[in-house]
Amino acid sequence: MKEALKNHNFPDYFNHYISLVNDNSDVITALENTHKNTNELLDLITEEQGNYAYADGKWSIKELLTHIVDTERIFCNRALRIARNDKTDMPGYDHDAYVPFSRANERKICEIYKEFNIVREGTIALFKSFTPEMLERSGTANGNIFTVLVIGFIISGHEIHHTNVMEEKYL
Repeated sequence: MKEALKNHNFPDYFNHYISLVNDNSDVITALENTHKNTNELLDLITEEQGNYAYADGKWSIKELLTHIVDTERIFCNRALRIARNDKTDMPGYDHDAYVPFSRANERKICEIYKEFNIVREGTIALFKSFTPEMLERSGTANGNIFTVLVIGFIISGHEIHHTNVMEEKYL
């Protein structure tokens, strides 16, 4: 586990994502580096490739990228609410149910790519606005306890996970 997170709460399910993030990264550096690496990969994807799914029932690259954006927005909402000391248990969400309604395959890959960049810029600005005390705050989502700092690393690791899948199975 990342040394910076040793006293932070999060469900075991997210260990995989967090473990993908460079151990030496602070949360802002992790978000910036992941963003840079994903952009380098996305620069290589054509419109035709954006519609590709490696098997029946699997998401296309456009749907995968839209899933990353949707998830980042949800986790940023959680981070903001916890940082602002909202003690409400936030609901979970069904990420698989989002994809068919995203209409990702009807959009141009460049539009989704632009949206991804805008969302990440907002995420980085949000995490830069958090004080050290805010990063340490914990709250609950879907019945699980998280700290704000952990959420930033989950966002970064979730992206790394899906770009790894993209490289291995799509490109």
